[in-house]
Amino acid sequence: MNWDRIEGNWKQLRGKVQQQWGELTDDDLTTIEGRRVELVGKIQERYGVAKDEAEKQVDSWVRNM
Repeated sequence: MNWDRIEGNWKQLRGKVQQQWGELTDDDLTTIEGRRVELVGKIQERYGVAKDEAEKQVDSWVRNM
């Protein structure tokens, strides 16, 4: 799945995102609105990981969609 489809289907995918990254709040998911950069930033913030690690996690999640 490409990121344009994720962004377009964000409301349907929010639950899957929250399953993957349970520390993200509903407010976080509303702020992210399907934007990859925002998701990476929130993962960094909530989990205390480097940007590279957060991007790897997001890339892996997208590949497994």
